[in-house]
Order: sequence, then C-alpha cells, then structure tokens
Amino acid sequence: MRLRGGTRQKTDDRPEAQGTPGPAVELRGVRRQYGRGAGAVHALAGIDLVLPRGTFTAVMGPSGSGKSTFLQCAAGLDRPSAGSVRLGGTEITGMREHQLTEMRRSRLGFVFQAFNLLPSLTVEQNVLLPMRLAGQRQDRRRADAVLAQVGLAGKAKRRPGELSGGQQQRVAIARALVTRPDVVFADEPTGALDTGTAAEVLGLLRHAVDSLGATVVMVTHDPAAAAWADRVLFLADGVFAGGLDRGSAEQIAARMADLTSRAGALAGAAA
Repeated sequence: MRLRGGTRQKTDDRPEAQGTPGPAVELRGVRRQYGRGAGAVHALAGIDLVLPRGTFTAVMGPSGSGKSTFLQCAAGLDRPSAGSVRLGGTEITGMREHQLTEMRRSRLGFVFQAFNLLPSLTVEQNVLLPMRLAGQRQDRRRADAVLAQVGLAGKAKRRPGELSGGQQQRVAIARALVTRPDVVFADEPTGALDTGTAAEVLGLLRHAVDSLGATVVMVTHDPAAAAWADRVLFLADGVFAGGLDRGSAEQIAARMADLTSRAGALAGAAA
C-alpha cells in the first residue's frame, strides 16, 4: 500500500486484473442532455474515454462540469442520450433495467461519501450484501478475506453504529471488492472524513489497484485525494479538458484553479 508521501508499486509488479481482456471502461461519443429546446442542459457533450484494467483514475472539474453525470453514465446508473458505454468488455447502453441491475450487483463495486451501510446488518452481512442481492452463494471466507485486506479482521460481527466513520468506509470498500468487480466507482469517498482517515481510505483504494488488480474510477473535488491516482482527468462544460499523470496535489490544485477561473470568465461573458 502506498503511504502518504510514499511511492507506488511499479506497474509491472501488479497482478493481472480479473475478467476478460480489453479495457475496463470505454465510452464513445457519450452525451447526456436534460430537457429540450432552448432550456436544454448538456451535462455531457461528447465523451470519448478508454481506461485500462488495473488503473486508478480520478475525475475532477469545477462545479457543474458534469462529474456526477459522467460517473452515473459510466456506471450504468443513468442512460446517456447518445453514444455507447462498455464495462469490462460488455456493452451496457442498450441493456434493460433488470440487466443493468444484475450487472451492477455482480460486476461493479461502489463506494459513496455517505457509506450507505445498513445499520441493522452486521459488518459481514453488509459486505456480503452484493452477493445476496445477486442470488449468489454468500461466501463468508471471501468476506473474511476482504475485511482482513481493509484492516477490519475481527470486526465481522459488529454493527456499523459501533464503528468510526473511517472504519465504516473500510466496510464499504470491502463490500465493493467482495465480488471481484470489473470496476470500482467511488463518488467523493473521503468527503465525510478527516484528513488522516481520508489518507487511510485512499491508501486502501491504491492498494486494491496495486496489489489486487482492481480498477478504480473516483470522482473527487479534493486535489490531495486525486494525487493518489495514476491519472487525473479534468472535466469542463461536459467534455474532458486534459489530464495529468501522477501529479502532485499542488499540480492538480493549480490545474483546477485554472479550469475554475476559465469557467468563471466564460460565465461572466455569457451574462
């Protein structure tokens, strides 16, 4: 695991990612429009993106740039108005809702800012929930293994309310990893955590990529969080406006400041 300020494992040392060959995430000409006519909002205005397996990608952008819409369309939580989305080699754009639901349960992992744990279930039951919902055998040995990987060995019988915020987010990461998903989508995973706990959680996501071959796509507003990624992609006005490979928090913050000032200037000119 990379510690704060430490070094990542070499890419060549990473285990081969699970699943079929090909990119983990592929978007072609993806557009998302809300409303029609003069009042239409073009949240995504033509996204082309290919993300290899076993990589950690952060997505950033000014407020209203399309970050949340991008994640929802990429993860099959929302349907694009045009274009195609492939996850783990599978075209999902034309899937029916029940097919999308099945895919999200069995082949995708999610980590949210609010943890989204069920308080009435134990830690182990929360981790195994994706398997249960997908109608799969609930593998307690697998649950024990992923809980150990996130530093929660011995906590399986606890309830979420007995854990700290950082521990609850560790449970959410274990739940996201339990099915060995094609992609883990993380939406502001450290937004509710203090700086030290956030670094621990980001280290776990980094470890999942470097040591387990996972693929992580994270939306964040925090340059310090984005600095844990292999690559940061910047969204502006519904399109990607560049990227930065293995940038520092300071470099990422500078790029964000530039994007935000441009967005502000354009908004002022339009007014």
